[in-house]
Amino acid sequence: MKITVVGAGRAGTSFFLALGEAGHDVALVHHEDRGDLVGQDVVLLCVPDDALEETSYALARGDYVVAHVAGSRGLEVLAPHARVASLHPLVALPSGRLGARRLRGAIYCVAGDPLVREVVASLDGQARTISDADRSLYHATATVAANHVVALLGQVSQLAERLGLSMADFLPLARQALEDVERVGPVEALTGPASRGDVATIDAHLNALPEAERAAYVAMAHVAFELAERRRSQLPA
Repeated sequence: MKITVVGAGRAGTSFFLALGEAGHDVALVHHEDRGDLVGQDVVLLCVPDDALEETSYALARGDYVVAHVAGSRGLEVLAPHARVASLHPLVALPSGRLGARRLRGAIYCVAGDPLVREVVASLDGQARTISDADRSLYHATATVAANHVVALLGQVSQLAERLGLSMADFLPLARQALEDVERVGPVEALTGPASRGDVATIDAHLNALPEAERAAYVAMAHVAFELAERRRSQLPA
């Protein structure tokens, strides 16, 4: 396919490299310099979410598919065009090279023109669909899965430094927890004081934690207690 990627940031560069490696004829342009779109099959918008509508309106009308990669937006932001679609990858794209590798074989949430399913297939990806009504919940879930995990490890880093240790000392524990979740699910993977109802230990943790770190600990402890309750409710009477 002939594909123009609009937006030369991390997402745009990642898609440009991945699609080129998959054999497509790909051009990468800045969002203010869209070039000649005649003969394109897909114009892929990799611009900030708030700029999607403006960028879409600025594109010349054509027979190509105008698609975006934003998880938080539906197809209405592409309304001026006859053929519209979206494909949001469930991967983090911290840089072009690493992002391009992650896009191959990724899971994509797709909507709109079926041509984007061919794009996903060319990247060896898996397509998923959700309703427009669930778009915000979907994006919130992706945010929890990626950004909140990073934020929690940021807290680990802060606490480890207070002990004279480093985050690297605790990363094997975090990796093991993720492996356990993948293997048996979060309910069965849960360990620690909340899993056994050990409120005294949690109180001791709160006393030891710096005040600024307590709110996050309490919030996640509540979630852990709920997981533990789900496990207890599944036990045979």
